[in-house]
Amino acid sequence: MISFEHFIPNDQSPIYQQIILYIKQGIAAGQIRDGDEMPSRRVLSALLGVNPNTVQKSYKLLEEEHLIASTPGAKSCVTVDDAKKAAIRADLLGTHVKAVVQAMQQMGATKEEAISILETLWEENL
Repeated sequence: MISFEHFIPNDQSPIYQQIILYIKQGIAAGQIRDGDEMPSRRVLSALLGVNPNTVQKSYKLLEEEHLIASTPGAKSCVTVDDAKKAAIRADLLGTHVKAVVQAMQQMGATKEEAISILETLWEENL
């Protein structure tokens, strides 16, 4: 069963998008694997303190992306292979790095400054 113990909601995006991102990040990191069982919609709704329709929306979108498979009245499970995992990882990394690069460019940072900051932060967080 996939744990949402480390899920931390924020006010920056709708909760259904945050649930999807949490699942995708777990897949990209290898913490969520093919065949892992999702919590039921009711359980996740109660756990997160959100409307069941919110959870339903996130599950529906995950199903449309073929990241989970659901059977009516039964459990929902993750359905990812190595190619999907790689695509998700590349997409998430690209999205986050693009946002950082844009912010640094808006602040007038040079490419060399950006790389230096990245290298310093990378080493500090090992």
